[in-house]
Amino acid sequence: MADPIEVLAAGGAVWRRDDIGAIEVLLVHRPRYDDWSLPKGKCDEDESFLACARREVLEETGLVVEVGAELTDVYYHDHKGRSKVVRYWAMEAVGGTFVANDEVDEVAWLSFPDAVAKLSYPHDRPILRSLVTTLATLDRTE
Repeated sequence: MADPIEVLAAGGAVWRRDDIGAIEVLLVHRPRYDDWSLPKGKCDEDESFLACARREVLEETGLVVEVGAELTDVYYHDHKGRSKVVRYWAMEAVGGTFVANDEVDEVAWLSFPDAVAKLSYPHDRPILRSLVTTLATLDRTE
């Protein structure tokens, strides 16, 4: 039997198009863990996963986003050994500006291959693969 989920969290795979139309993905650097990941955080009590994802992306990145499709969920044990689920959404950056803060001191806009290589945790990679699939579907319908 699987561990009961102790930590509920949500976040976003934030993306944009560069000057020539290529897609870039946003990664955040968290100095507390010295890692590169996607913006995410724990849900507040009685907060929906989607509301949490929007709040965490704004708090960590300063970016305003347009929420798209829900992506792959990720299950893992956090640094305290607790079982955790993180639900992610595709989020297109439509405004705002990053300002370094207590949680995130740096962001990087990267191509998919560079983002996959820079991620600190293997469990984050399926989220980017899910984003690629989602965005490819959008490109075919436009």
